[in-house]
This record gives sequence, structure tokens and C-alpha cells, in this order.
Amino acid sequence: MSKALRAALLWPHTWMGVTLGGLLIVIFFMGSLTVFMPEIDRWMMPATRVAVPQTPVSLDAVARPLLEQLTAQRATGGATVRDWLVEMPDARTPVLQLRVRTSAGGAGMMATTTGRRLPPPGTLGASSFFYPLHYCLLLRPGFVGYWIVALAAVAMMAGLVSGVIIHARLFQDFFTFRPRAHPQRLLLDLHNLMGVLALPFHLMITFSGIAIILPVVFPAGTTLLYGGDMNRFYADAIGNYDRPAVGVAAPLLPLDPLVEQARRLWSAEIGKDVAVAQVGVVHPGDAGAYVRITRVNDDRVTLHNDPLYFDGITGVLLARGLPGPVVGAQRVIAGLHEVRFDHWTLRWLYFLQGLGGSVLIATGLLYWLEKRRARHGGRGWRVVAATACATTTGVVIATLAMLVANRLLPAALPSRELAEVAVFFLSWIGTALHAGLHLRWQLAPPWRTQAILVGGLALTAMVANWITTGDHPFHAWAAGHGAVLGVDAGLAATALTAFLAAWRLARRVRTRQGKAWGPDRLAVVSTGVENG
Repeated sequence: MSKALRAALLWPHTWMGVTLGGLLIVIFFMGSLTVFMPEIDRWMMPATRVAVPQTPVSLDAVARPLLEQLTAQRATGGATVRDWLVEMPDARTPVLQLRVRTSAGGAGMMATTTGRRLPPPGTLGASSFFYPLHYCLLLRPGFVGYWIVALAAVAMMAGLVSGVIIHARLFQDFFTFRPRAHPQRLLLDLHNLMGVLALPFHLMITFSGIAIILPVVFPAGTTLLYGGDMNRFYADAIGNYDRPAVGVAAPLLPLDPLVEQARRLWSAEIGKDVAVAQVGVVHPGDAGAYVRITRVNDDRVTLHNDPLYFDGITGVLLARGLPGPVVGAQRVIAGLHEVRFDHWTLRWLYFLQGLGGSVLIATGLLYWLEKRRARHGGRGWRVVAATACATTTGVVIATLAMLVANRLLPAALPSRELAEVAVFFLSWIGTALHAGLHLRWQLAPPWRTQAILVGGLALTAMVANWITTGDHPFHAWAAGHGAVLGVDAGLAATALTAFLAAWRLARRVRTRQGKAWGPDRLAVVSTGVENG
């Protein structure tokens, strides 16, 4: 590979990492957490720690009465009911999740499979906070967040390709890791190791992330062919079915037979039982009502959930959602990204390699900081260093602070979920301010202090869960709360890693001080003390 090409790619590789590295670390870290999103949700919502249902749930006996209650609460003042949605329980989320949408707004609840309503969770959890922070940075209006994430993903893809070209000895250096070397050498070794070890995963996860949001950031095709009418586009591309209400009241037929019919149809095609994921009713109580039933995709990669549409009055099968070849390929690529299939080994590999992506970007950024600390320790360097702290240890501190707040904030606190979000962002901003103030007096970022804080918060979250819910490890094991036990184990591992890192940093500082005060220097000082 020519040296001129490597030199030409070095500048964009470096500055894409410096300018977008912090954002990419956050995206990778939150994406890693969402691999275990249902488990984190159960940890953050203790009321959902119920037994996994062993028998199919009757929608007519359990879900419909609750949906009708929600409808009566929302459909007031002439408001019309648009649709119902039931998310069926499974081994990872063993509760019913119900939603009703009317012209006056929507409402939702969770319930056990026996029909007992659960109290409001008082938290957004991983599914409504960490997950959207991963793919749109919580900036949904105007799709601004999607565009920013897409830009970062394209930069990541370019950085991966240019990194392979720039590091001429990348694969040779993969077998060279010196944990006791100088910080710059250690960071570069770790950067190379992470880059080679998980390169296929990082290429796949970055490309698939771009493919998922491609219709949002590249809408030229739908604009040209459909005039921007996304409903027509999805009807043609994915096979969606829709029809308007007719304005004539009619009773909705029982849902359980339709669910059973859908399961028989799917099972006959693939030769084994298939579970139902969602059941939706559009225009309930109207003669134009129809029922949409989708399947669980835990046995395959694609995210296409094979929807079946039934007439809500007669039960006749109206349509079946079959995607076109391009959309079908996109759904498989999206499935590779979101790892919804039931394979725990692959889930752990996704989680660890996602964290490896954060380490890859962070070590590259820290290598740049270390290399320029002596020459450019001015204001600009301090700003980049403080930002690096906020997007590495800082985002971990903010996440753990939110988990602590989740366990310690009063259940009756108004807008409790917003208070948790406030704790997250205030903690995050606080880490940046702490790093900035620290760097005004010292040239090294406060890694050790923030690592100790990470360990302390992880232990606090774990102990707070034991105290507030009683789910200490022995009880969680006996009660079958494997999700809670797993999150606590993750917190313990985080604390151990953080304290170990703080200890290594402190030892490195003592070693440097010992070299600065070598035998000759100590002899001069001791002579001066004896003579003085």
C-alpha cells in the first residue's frame, strides 16, 4: 500500500475521530445496552418481575376488558377510538403491554397474564430512553437525530476502512499488546487490537445501522414515486393493509380464534409452533374494523413479522403482508443489527463487541490526546479532553446515576420518569464540568476520580436494588429473576473493572513520581535535610 495513500487518509481518519468520536462512543455504548433492553427494563420496573406464563393468554378474557377500560377513560367528549394494541408476553418480558389510541390522545398500561393491572412504571426504562438515545439521540422532530446518527455512522464506516489502510502493520500489531508500556503505546496497541478483533462486526453493525434509517435520510425514491405519501410506499413495499372506518357501529368478534388461526397458518408453513408477538385492532367497534396479528421472530434473523389481517366482524383473512425483494433484504440486514433472534451466545457477543466499538473509538481519541498533550496543552486541547471525559467515563456515570435514581426516587414523585432523565443529563453535564475544572489546574484528565465514581455508583445501584426490592442474589435466584440477577452481575463487574482501572492509574502515577525522585535526587534532598 503506497505511503502517499496512507498519508492522504490519515487526516480525515484522525479528524473524523476527534470531531465525531464522542458521539460514536455514546451511540455504541447505548446500542450495547439495548442488546439486553428487556432485562434492564425488568430491573428498572420491579412490578414486572413476575413469573413467565406457562400457558397461552386469553385476549378475550384478560386483555379486552382492560382495553375497554382504557377506551372508556380516553374516549370522552366525542373522541373516536383509532386502534388497540396488545404486546404479548414472552420469556424476557412476561407481562402484557396494552395501548389505546384515540383522536384525543393515547394511553397505555401493563398487566399480568391474570388480568391484574400493574402500577405505572414511573420510568422510561431502557426501551424508551437508552434505545432511542442510541438511534436518534432523542431528537425526533424533523428527524434531526436520525440525520446526525446517519452522519456519524457514515463517518464510522469511512474510519474503519481508512484505519485498515493507514495501519500498514495492523494485523501484525494485533499480536502485539503491551499492557505495561508507555500510555501512548498502550492506547495504540489496544486500538489496533479492538480494530482487528471485531472488524467484521463493526463493519456489519455500522452498515446495517445505515440501512435501517436509509428511507429517512435518503427519501428521494419515495418522493419521486409516491409523492412523499409514506402510507402508499409502505403498502406497496412491505405489504401493509389499511381501510377507513365506515361510521357504522358493529360488535368486534372474539380475538382468541383469530390468534389461533394465525398460529396454525404460520406453523403449517414452517413445521413448528410459532408464538404471537402483537395483536392490533384498528377501528374497534366499527363495521370497518380489522385485526392485525404478527409473529415472534426469535427463530430467524429477519425483522419482517409476517402480519396477517383479518376482518374484525366476519373473521375473514383480508391480506397478508409480504415484502418485496429489496425490502425483504433490508429487513434481514436490520435483523442482523437488532439481534431479536433467540441466541444468548450471540447476544453476549453483540454486547461485548459493541462495548469493544466504544473502546476502539475511545482509545483512538485518547491516543490523539496523549500525543498532543505536551505540545498543545492549551484551551482547545482542554476542551477536547473534557469532552472525551464526558463521552467515556461521563456517559457511564450518567447511566449509573440514572439507575441509582430509579431505585431511590419516591414512587409517588410526580413525573418521576422525567426526574430520572434530569438526573442522567445533569450527571452527564457534571462530568464535563468536573473535567474542565480539573484540567485548568492539571494537564492530565481526571480519569482516576471518575473511574472511582463509576465503581461507587455501580455498587450503589446494586445495593439500592437489594434494599428497595428485596431481590438480593439469593432471593433473585430462588424466585427465578434471572434478568435482575444478570443486571446486578453486570453492575458488579462494572464496579470491579472501574476500581481496578483506578488502582492501575494510581500506581502509574506513583511510578512516575518515583522516577522523578530517583536515587540521586533523594540523596541531594536528604543531605540538605541533614545539614539544615
